Amino acid sequence: MTPDDLVRLRRARDRMDRDFAEPLDVPQLARESLMSVGHFQRSFKEAFGETPYAWLMTRRIERAMALFRNTDKSVTDVCMEVGCTSLGSFSSRFTELVGETPSAYRNRSHDELRGIPSCIVKQVTRPSRN
Repeated sequence: MTPDDLVRLRRARDRMDRDFAEPLDVPQLARESLMSVGHFQRSFKEAFGETPYAWLMTRRIERAMALFRNTDKSVTDVCMEVGCTSLGSFSSRFTELVGETPSAYRNRSHDELRGIPSCIVKQVTRPSRN
């Protein structure tokens, strides 16, 4: 991987982190990175340990977790707010990454996280594929 490729991959990753709620797709991100879709996906996984789609969905699930902890929004509203268009896919991915359904996560107490700086809460609650 060239240094220029790595710069473009970081830009794509930063865009996913920043614009997670926008309708982003891998072919679009690959074009913006001046790479073919296959090369972009392989290079992204090599550089960051997961596919671009997995990275984007993890960001969306992280944001959804924060919205469930801090608002009274419905699962459907949160799903749409974080950029997912399918409630079923959102719920399945949320359950896969977090270990419980969105409704169960929203309804349980998160008092143990009160008073902890948000940067620490983000680390502690980060979903993991392992």
